[in-house]
Amino acid sequence: MSNQVMTTDATVAERGIARVVTTPPPAPGFVGAGHTAVMVVNPADFERNDPFIALMDDRLDLAPGRPVGGAHPHAGFEIATFVLEGAVSDRDEGPLETGDVMWMTAGSGVIHNEDVIAQGRVRILQLWVTLPSAQRWAAPRIARTSRDAAPVRREAGAEARVYSGRSGPAAATAHTHLPLTLVDIRLDAGAAFEQELPASYNGLIYILNGDVRAGVDETQVGTVEVGWLDSASSGDATRLRLVSGASGARVVLYAGERQGVPIVMHGPFVAETRADLMRVSQAYMQGKLPRVSELATE
Repeated sequence: MSNQVMTTDATVAERGIARVVTTPPPAPGFVGAGHTAVMVVNPADFERNDPFIALMDDRLDLAPGRPVGGAHPHAGFEIATFVLEGAVSDRDEGPLETGDVMWMTAGSGVIHNEDVIAQGRVRILQLWVTLPSAQRWAAPRIARTSRDAAPVRREAGAEARVYSGRSGPAAATAHTHLPLTLVDIRLDAGAAFEQELPASYNGLIYILNGDVRAGVDETQVGTVEVGWLDSASSGDATRLRLVSGASGARVVLYAGERQGVPIVMHGPFVAETRADLMRVSQAYMQGKLPRVSELATE
């Protein structure tokens, strides 16, 4: 359970790490030779990972000009595509450079990735999150947050780039219906960092390099590991403390409001009933879903 501490403002629950998961080694990806992927969050575990459906760590090393996949549909959830390294270009969505995030609300359905080219070596984190029931079939939309546009929180030995939600005084524009926090944290050796989160949020830290002691029990979480936050017992605010090891660390924090609504999936479609899965599948087969090129960018 989370401990309670008093601050000058309110009672804040200190979050801990409920479990540490070692990610599997990179496996061959759908593009073929030159593409490997790590399943960081498994869709089969949605009930305890809610609101996170999936998180893939994709690594691409393709010949110049080789396309990445083809057109495919999505519906019933939202996607955050974070470019960690390299760049990709899309005929309709434009370029995504290192440090950029592309947001997509698939909602009622959209056809995605019509013409994507990777520019050399690329590493991408792609997150799928559930939509609140009231917005499950919202109109599809896309938005981009460039690295330079993301607000940055700087403290002694720590830099946090905020793409969604808030970290200290740095607050980002929301581009998801789901209340979501996404922060890229870089820590010098031995640096400490504290992140406040609503008590209703589930969350995870994915360690890109280095290691940290995380949470009230200072659980060790290292490279290729995921630390899942424990549940807060009460209160409006909670806090997660990270302390980096001797080589520093880079940590991506994802946190979002649990929805408590079971989902069903079929390929690229997410719904709450089988009937809705059949409906969106039929809409796709009948050519009724719009393409990304038809969407307005926020």
